[in-house]
Amino acid sequence: MLTSEQMRAARALKRIDQASLAVMAGVSVETIKRLEKLDGPLLSANGKTIDAIQRALESVGIAFIDANGGGPGVRLREKQQC
Repeated sequence: MLTSEQMRAARALKRIDQASLAVMAGVSVETIKRLEKLDGPLLSANGKTIDAIQRALESVGIAFIDANGGGPGVRLREKQQC
C-alpha cells in the first residue's frame, strides 16, 4: 500500500512538482495535495487513484520498497542496460 511519505519522497527524488504528478497520473492537483497531507498508508483514497499515481511514478524510474523492518520506502530504479 502506497504511503503519503513514499509519494513525497518519490517526487523529491525525481524533482517532480505536485502539478506535474497530477497531470502524469490523470488526477487533480488537489487530490495530490490532500493525499500528501495524510500520514501513513493511503487507505482512505480510491484504489484507482492510488494505482494511477504509483504507475506514474514508476514510469519515471521510481521503485517502491515494501516494509522490511525499517518501513516502506522508495529508490531510483536501476537503469536497464541495452
